Amino acid sequence: MSNFEQFHLDFYQSNYTIDDQEEGYKSYGSNESLYGSRKSQTGEQAPATALSPSDMLLSSQSYTGQILQPVYSPDTLSHLSYVDGFDEEPPLLEELGINFEHIWQKTLTVLNPMKPADGSIMNETDLTGPVVFCLALGATLLLAGKVHFGYVYGMSAIGCLAMHTLLNLMSVPGVSHGCVASVLGYCLLPMVILSFSAVIFSLQGILGTLLALFIIGWCSLSASKIFTSALAMEGQQLLIAYPCALLYGLFALLTVF
Repeated sequence: MSNFEQFHLDFYQSNYTIDDQEEGYKSYGSNESLYGSRKSQTGEQAPATALSPSDMLLSSQSYTGQILQPVYSPDTLSHLSYVDGFDEEPPLLEELGINFEHIWQKTLTVLNPMKPADGSIMNETDLTGPVVFCLALGATLLLAGKVHFGYVYGMSAIGCLAMHTLLNLMSVPGVSHGCVASVLGYCLLPMVILSFSAVIFSLQGILGTLLALFIIGWCSLSASKIFTSALAMEGQQLLIAYPCALLYGLFALLTVF
């Protein structure tokens, strides 16, 4: 029995005392309080940096592309299509209704009365050529010492209104004011040649009278041909040529006298 008690004392014998235990408990408590304060600080800072599940879902849905392959939003695609649309837009002159090819074809049609007219082209309201030819007529009259710009524009306006009324009474589809002004203006080109001839020599004579009659017939024949082709008025060319000859006869009187 004494041997067992001696073994028990030897087995549990240690240098650890109660004071050491109290110091260890205090140090453990301080470490625990320090850890708790750090944990509370990180807990307060967590909402500032952490992402909620909804934010994480939105961030994952906002980018759907791949690396080095940007994603184009609808606004970006519309902007790119708008930029590419500039190349597909028609030229500015075409938007304004100025087509030099059609102007040239109409001019050739007037210069050659025997050439058949294209009704689709002649039915356009192109006023570029008529304005140019009216200015050219007034300028050539001015070179001859005659200031008749007002007469040229006045008779052109009255003649267009009269021919518009007459053609609407004679044709089934009808015609617009712009088409009448365009045709009558283009057919004024031979009258510009007559006015330019007045600058070179005097037209007050037999030669001038014959030349004026020839120009009047040229203008009226070209105008009646174009109206007949544009309005599908077959067999009525002479009926249209007569009022056109009266109108261009007034311009011839301005040129000769």
